[in-house]
Amino acid sequence: MIKILIVDDESIERELLYKILSANPLFEIYQAENGRLAVTYASLYDVDVVLMDIEMPALNGLEASQRILADKPSCRIIFITAYSVFSYARDAVKLGAIDYILKPVDREDVQRAVKRAISQVEAERQLKAVQPPEGECLEEELTDKAALMMAKVKKYLEHSYMNYDLSLDSVSSLLNISPSYLSCIFKRCTGVNFLDYITNLRISAAKDYLGDPFKSASEIASMVGYDSPSYFTRAFKKNTGLTPTEYRRQASGGMHR
Repeated sequence: MIKILIVDDESIERELLYKILSANPLFEIYQAENGRLAVTYASLYDVDVVLMDIEMPALNGLEASQRILADKPSCRIIFITAYSVFSYARDAVKLGAIDYILKPVDREDVQRAVKRAISQVEAERQLKAVQPPEGECLEEELTDKAALMMAKVKKYLEHSYMNYDLSLDSVSSLLNISPSYLSCIFKRCTGVNFLDYITNLRISAAKDYLGDPFKSASEIASMVGYDSPSYFTRAFKKNTGLTPTEYRRQASGGMHR
């Protein structure tokens, strides 16, 4: 069962989102009409996903989300806003939001964002359920348990690469093992070090996003987990030999031939 909280000060917006999501019998849906109630309900019902309107009186969506994530970092936030302003999107992602949707909401956009959030929730649950192998990272053959753990870690990274706080420390904390042990086992199982694996996931996603001419490089940087557009550009060029702008131009030229 996935617990979802819908937060919007306009009842018609809440009802529309409820109508879109309520057809799924695996969803347990709650509603809050303001940011203060959202914080209370998120804790009271231990929700997994929050669809949060940004513009609300008293306690806005950004502030409410900060409080919710401070209490439960694993909660997935999807922001909903009528303002198509990149600064909102950037602030939302920095807070830990995994997506944002523009009003008036579109059914497919909502379902896509919620599906993405749920995939992250489930990947994290599976990761926490893994029993880490005992001992140290030695040169003998890896156990089946270690291989299983790394398969779960890879799945988690594939669903969570866009999170700013994703790191060796954060993942090892979920597994209750040391960062050095995770680093060693990960490299031996995948042939790639942990940071390079995340970078490859982020650059691959960025390449897809660059196919959309309406998304700026700065916006894409935030969407794939970089809080610095300049660092994103450096990482992209190191990985591909091209800047994001050069890659977009080259890819666009190839499509028009």
